[in-house]
Amino acid sequence: MHDAHRKAAEQHELAARAHRTAAEHNEKGEYEAGRWHAERALEYSDRAYQLAKEAHTKSGQIVRL
Repeated sequence: MHDAHRKAAEQHELAARAHRTAAEHNEKGEYEAGRWHAERALEYSDRAYQLAKEAHTKSGQIVRL
């Protein structure tokens, strides 16, 4: 269970890093590089969302004794 949340968190961190890198490139006028990193950020963010949804669904399936 914790593994699912950890994987989602890792993807969120990768998305945040890619967003920061995209912003840095855009500030320097390196728009192609900025766009590439922004696209990676979106991919990581989408994956994080899916993993978080799965983790949330699984956490509701735990039977407590």
